[in-house]
Amino acid sequence: MNRQTCEVAVPVPLHDTFTYRIPAALSGKVPVGGRVIVPFGARKLIGVVTSLGGKPRPGIKLKDLAEVIDAEPLLPASLLKLAGWISEYYAAPIGEVFRSLLPLHNEFVRSEKVRLTEAGGKRLEELEAQEGRTVQDKFDYEGLSLFRRRAERTLSGLVKKVPNGGKTISRLRRQGWVEVVRGVRRRKSRDKSHNKEAEAPALGSEWLSSGPLTPTAEQAAALQEISQVFDSGKFSTILLHGVTGSGKTEVYSRAIEQCMAAGKTSLLLVPEIGLTPAVAGRFVARFGERVAVLHSGLTPPERSAEWWRLRRGEARIAVGTRSAVFAPVENLGLVIVDEEQDSSYKQGETPRYHGRDTAVVRAKLEGAVVVLGSATPSLETTYQSRSGRYKCLVMEKRVADRALAPVKVIDMRAEFEQTGKNELLSPPLVQGMQEALAGGGQVLVLRNRRGYSNFVLCRRCGVAVPCINCSISLTYHRRRNQLVCHYCGYSRGVPKTCEKCESKHLYFVGEGTEKVEEAVQAVLPGARVARLDRDTAAGKRQAEKILRSFVRGELDVLVGTQMIAKGHDFQGVTLVGVVSVDSLLGLPDFRAAERTFQLLTQVAGRAGRGALPGRVLVQSYHPDHYAVQFGAAQDYGGFYEKEMHFRRLMHYPPFAALANVVVRGRKVEDAIRYAKELQNFFGAAGESKVRVLGPAPAPIARLKKDYRFHFLLKSPDRSALQKLLRQMAEFGNKQKIPAGTVLADVDPLSLL
Repeated sequence: MNRQTCEVAVPVPLHDTFTYRIPAALSGKVPVGGRVIVPFGARKLIGVVTSLGGKPRPGIKLKDLAEVIDAEPLLPASLLKLAGWISEYYAAPIGEVFRSLLPLHNEFVRSEKVRLTEAGGKRLEELEAQEGRTVQDKFDYEGLSLFRRRAERTLSGLVKKVPNGGKTISRLRRQGWVEVVRGVRRRKSRDKSHNKEAEAPALGSEWLSSGPLTPTAEQAAALQEISQVFDSGKFSTILLHGVTGSGKTEVYSRAIEQCMAAGKTSLLLVPEIGLTPAVAGRFVARFGERVAVLHSGLTPPERSAEWWRLRRGEARIAVGTRSAVFAPVENLGLVIVDEEQDSSYKQGETPRYHGRDTAVVRAKLEGAVVVLGSATPSLETTYQSRSGRYKCLVMEKRVADRALAPVKVIDMRAEFEQTGKNELLSPPLVQGMQEALAGGGQVLVLRNRRGYSNFVLCRRCGVAVPCINCSISLTYHRRRNQLVCHYCGYSRGVPKTCEKCESKHLYFVGEGTEKVEEAVQAVLPGARVARLDRDTAAGKRQAEKILRSFVRGELDVLVGTQMIAKGHDFQGVTLVGVVSVDSLLGLPDFRAAERTFQLLTQVAGRAGRGALPGRVLVQSYHPDHYAVQFGAAQDYGGFYEKEMHFRRLMHYPPFAALANVVVRGRKVEDAIRYAKELQNFFGAAGESKVRVLGPAPAPIARLKKDYRFHFLLKSPDRSALQKLLRQMAEFGNKQKIPAGTVLADVDPLSLL
């Protein structure tokens, strides 16, 4: 083995690492798990060293490492192994996996410098000797002369200083008189100290639960079981199945205390950014500076500072959303995944890992204990527990023996027959909200769709206003008076007439949270109403501010999407209203019923958690659907048996492994051509254990300007599925299918 080489994972959509030569000056200074700067084509990129030594590919001329960034390994050995597992399991390029592991991009900036070539120096001498210069020669002279005073200049700086800058520099490059050198450089830090007080979220006592300090009997029993497993020092996965309000957070806290006492570190994952302030507030109040918070709502400097606190061992508990599973802690003892069923744990972009499943694998690699907590566990997790792979602990009672809030389903078909109107808020829901506020309580109103109207439709020709980049209709946002695509972000003004038939009869169809907020304010004119969705939470810590106001009692009604449905301990809520669950049931997804049941059960759990009892009103045009019925009864066992019967018959997870393979292209003919090539590959592969469906147009046939076709792969044998995906990647390389054209989503939660 050649010790003067190393393997580097580079952040490009390719599945291989790349071999580089270690120059003599850097010999013995290249750490495995550290970052290096390497030449890659015409660029310089930051990569991660995965191993020392290695045999170069035949016929490949090795390049030298340009620079070593880290004197010591940046990533623990366990995270290097985890990255390899993610790349293998999720068929993801290894370099892009490491990019997810390292949230430190703000430490470096890309640079483009222009350098005078030898030919350029000679041309400058000619221009200096030239007496009468043309206008073009004058521009060339002034551009080239800047390099004589300084060896290299940044491209952006030159464009501003050179007369007719952009065109002049392009001409100098074409003539070969200057060259552009691309690379990365360290960002200059204005202040190397980290002001945690200024940057950290303001975490106050209002986030603390008002529950008793003494554990309930069920909490104590669960803690004893977790302690016994923890003391064994062996890897184990535990499902903590506790009804809403049963005090799972207190169990988490005490388990972390035990882990801390044993000198080990802990990870606590929560699904939504909106949950982070509340959860972090409780744990910071309990554990102080030993807690670090990681989520995408932090600025890059804040996130880097928290990451480094964990890496240096200054913080021993990491609390955060999905990517916190990669927190750089060592001596890991406990991993907790709260609301483990939540779909936001699944990454939507490459690498498409699932935070919960990745957490289990990380714990296995490090010999830690995993606790998966939920009132409505995913069917896959419950199946694992009933199969004996996971240990299951059940908490069936709420803290202080408070009763679960009763749920009433309002049949919107009957309401229409009585009133003759399609009411957004039915009379029973309006009356319930009025009574709740009159009794001193607060109200939550759930509508799991943001915006004002779903789309704008022409009444004459029936055409909706489409996105120019995606094959979907634009959603109307009234406050911004814009039509917005919720997939690519494209926005435009509202047309006054139909752009196809010029009709003035435009109709705003459907309703989102913005319209619900307006309707609530209309029927409760004196109430303090706010809205929480991805629009209102878009600003820095806006979600935290809205939630803080609601917890403090400064708001009477909070309207929102699923961001308000789970994990929050709102002590003052006495009524939860669900405007509609039917949109979830109508999705072309085999998990539609499961998601509907989970959302109903979770949001119902926000009512009656304090001193005052609560109740739940659910509006539905499908009140007899089993997901709605079991959700209203909060009967998890009944729903599980019913749904698993369908899953077994249709060969869906957990009885089969799935992968969704998407082929995309800017031109539809390119996407079709590559889809056909892949179809031929699957046909020739002859993998009898994997059933391949497709190709077919993806449900969203055009997304962010790309035309899309997909294949659905199903297999009872996961190893056979993974083997086929590896062969598919090799086939793509051999056929020179452009990188990023074929995307594999293993264990997909959405087939859109």
